[in-house]
Amino acid sequence: MGLGEDNVVDLAVIGSGGAAMSAAIAASQAGRSVVLVERGVLGGTCVNVGCVPSKTLLAAAGARHAALTNPFGGAPTSAGPVDLGALVGQKDALVERLRGAKYADVAAAYGFEVRPGQATFVDEQTLAVDGQVLPARAYLVATGAAPVVPDVTGLGEVDWLTSTTAMELTELPQSLVVVGAGYVGLEQAQLFAHLGVRVSVVGRLAPDAEPELAGRLREVFAEDGITVVEEHATAVIAAGSLGQEVVVATASGAQVRGARLLVATGRTARTDGLGLAAAGVEVDQRGFVVVDDTQRTTNPRVHAAGDVTGAPQYVYVAAAGGRVAALNALADPGARPARVDYTGLPAVVFTRPQLARAGLSEAQALARGYACACRVLDLSDVPRALVQHQTTGAVKVVADAVTGRVLGVHVLADGAGELMLAATYAIKAGMSVGDLADTWAPYLTIAESLRIAAGLFRDQMPTSCCA
Repeated sequence: MGLGEDNVVDLAVIGSGGAAMSAAIAASQAGRSVVLVERGVLGGTCVNVGCVPSKTLLAAAGARHAALTNPFGGAPTSAGPVDLGALVGQKDALVERLRGAKYADVAAAYGFEVRPGQATFVDEQTLAVDGQVLPARAYLVATGAAPVVPDVTGLGEVDWLTSTTAMELTELPQSLVVVGAGYVGLEQAQLFAHLGVRVSVVGRLAPDAEPELAGRLREVFAEDGITVVEEHATAVIAAGSLGQEVVVATASGAQVRGARLLVATGRTARTDGLGLAAAGVEVDQRGFVVVDDTQRTTNPRVHAAGDVTGAPQYVYVAAAGGRVAALNALADPGARPARVDYTGLPAVVFTRPQLARAGLSEAQALARGYACACRVLDLSDVPRALVQHQTTGAVKVVADAVTGRVLGVHVLADGAGELMLAATYAIKAGMSVGDLADTWAPYLTIAESLRIAAGLFRDQMPTSCCA
């Protein structure tokens, strides 16, 4: 939508990622005028340096690994040397295509402007873009997050990679040390290991995963040849006669050596240059913008959404927050505010096998006062896993012991992410484990494991309809 007659835009959005685009679409659909301000590349983290590029490279690495670890001896496969430059070029082409189709073309279709430049708040009422005032009735900060620089002695003395720069390499390093074992570290470690790099990981493996699943993932990483040192990195030292290697020292004094270092210890809000203090917008101790459950900041005219607020860092959460922020920023006085409902929120780590969850963990359920009951189904009891010869993994269902209501579903399996929509539906609908056990499930699918796992609450044998 164009500017009004008074040249004041209804909503000025800083950023152009998932939260920003969702907000702009919601505002445009409501007949309001919108301008997005982007100082960098259109599209934000997900399409440019996050979800899209990492998952397409993981798919390539997974295809190679599948060929090398083929369990069917009668149908031999092989994998040759890796041309990383060609893979990165293919990745870049995909990113460019999606940036156009999912962002530039969408903005054009809805008729809102994407203005290049640095947005800076001059005061609590005024936003300027490259020094020129952009009058607006409401503002939305949706600038995302960037890799955090941890406080590790010596880090500034070596040439280290982030998940972004690692996916720009055109040649494989001989070896790689990954500091950080959360979802980014796990994916990057396995990505390079499956491409043939000797990889070591320093950090607690999958710290947010259920312990039963994290234990099985350790076995997977060991089979992949990935060394995991579950300690805190304390120092980084350049080694070798020409400083061509990096040594990571841990709290116990262990030393982990590699040709390159990749740091994946989390992300921090991208707020530099915004002038948030001048706008009266507070940030928390970690630097994330403080918002209430309506996405409003400490300045009533400014809302914020997405990774910059410290919300769960998934693009679908950013999109939900952006829509809510736009609706509330433009709402009539006294209107009932919109809110994001996090019930049954799903998440997927795209390792091989995938690590996925929806809803509450066992620890979270207990912390919220539930009388918790849990069951764990090993993949060796799932027919689909047996026929594929891929039985490393498990399904864990967390339920309310009093009502039987499903509170959480956690899966380590090939295609685990595909189960999470059904798991989210079950949690949102308030289904019980009995409901799940009595629900149709197609035979010889990984999705059937959810029904089999639910049957364990009845002390049933872990059997399918046929085997």
